[in-house]
Amino acid sequence: MKLDIALLHAVVAVAKAGGFREAARVTGSNASRLSDAVRRAEQQLGVRLFNRTTRSVALTDVGRTLMERLVPAMNEVESALDDVNRYRDTPAGTLRLNVPVSASRLILPAIVPAFLARYPDIELEVIAESNVQDVFRDGCDAGIRYDETLEQDVIAVPIGPRRQRFALAASPEYLDKAGRPAHPHELIHHRCLRGRFASGVVPEWEFEKDGEAVHIQTTGPLLVSIGSGVELAIDTAIAGGGIIYLFEEWLRPALESGKLEPVLEPWWLSFPGPWLYYPDRRLIPAPLRAFIDFVRECD
Repeated sequence: MKLDIALLHAVVAVAKAGGFREAARVTGSNASRLSDAVRRAEQQLGVRLFNRTTRSVALTDVGRTLMERLVPAMNEVESALDDVNRYRDTPAGTLRLNVPVSASRLILPAIVPAFLARYPDIELEVIAESNVQDVFRDGCDAGIRYDETLEQDVIAVPIGPRRQRFALAASPEYLDKAGRPAHPHELIHHRCLRGRFASGVVPEWEFEKDGEAVHIQTTGPLLVSIGSGVELAIDTAIAGGGIIYLFEEWLRPALESGKLEPVLEPWWLSFPGPWLYYPDRRLIPAPLRAFIDFVRECD
């Protein structure tokens, strides 16, 4: 009996994910295509692999028996192909990273050009978003996060600067007119340029000095999407529209040029640098292994 390997991959993806929608999200496919692939696999095999209801998809007894044999076999195939890849002069394949927009702007530019120059046969796909939750969504191989707390079966490697700060700044013209705050609490009287995550959350502005922590829920004339709207907020601050709170690296060009002036710098909050997350598994795809080694080399 012959069965298209692509149909087997679809069956395994649905079985692992526990449903068509979740499998589609993980693999970057769509639910209807996966459903059709599973249906065709069942037709060719002559057995039902999944029991389907409007609320759930579960393996049948036959399906579970097939998965017990099929998953180890397919893992072995992937391992064999990866072993072959190691004999190439350079690793090849696609590497998909899920990262915050800030990492795509502040961390990856110092790494990616040299990485791609060293490994010309690797295609790097970066998915940058402001509402980062699942590192491995959309079939990503690894991700970058600013929290070193590990999920189960995940490894983290330092990437980029190990300490960063949130900076507060405004144009000299704005501060000459509105005054220079001496304490974070005075920000409630200022025009603040704020950001909002894709989840809808507008984060507080956080400060710390000599053991005193201050959290301020600011207000102001501009609210932008964290990520895509950041440049607009910076331009507005430079034009005198208010005070901005952002990664220090993001504001550094404007600070160094004098277009923006530091505000309450002794209160700027310091936090740990980002981490590269990837699954804790025996087999690591060659493109990801090359990237991990390159990041460690750059550290």
